[in-house]
Amino acid sequence: MSEIIESNIRNKFPDAVLESSTVDEVLTLKVDAARLPDICAYLKSSAELAFDYPADITAVDWSDRLEMVYRLYSIAKKHKLTLKTDLDRENPVIGSVISVWKGADWQEREVFDLFGVKFTGHPDLRRILLPEEFEGYPLRKDYVIPE
Repeated sequence: MSEIIESNIRNKFPDAVLESSTVDEVLTLKVDAARLPDICAYLKSSAELAFDYPADITAVDWSDRLEMVYRLYSIAKKHKLTLKTDLDRENPVIGSVISVWKGADWQEREVFDLFGVKFTGHPDLRRILLPEEFEGYPLRKDYVIPE
């Protein structure tokens, strides 16, 4: 199934896939951040792919960049996909996928709260775990714990 998923995405978005690998039998695609919301919309709306569940939306701080990670699942088709994309560390901005999956709401807010990633188009982007007056993003490697 991984080959079919990758082929579908590459055919629909010819320049968007930057890397491809398989980890634990799950296809992982690194994609262009600007295309990610469109790719996600396609993955959900495609009858053949039917990715209807965003199992996990998170970020990884690699010191030189922030990497967004989207672990997606199709309940109906029983297949998985991981999408990754790199963001500029100084200005981490990416389009929200809340219009694709309502379940992305709190996951995007958590990534905003802990990593500082701004999701354009998110209707209620504010802290979800930490108080509004909290300064900084505690899951970034450069965060210094106040004394």
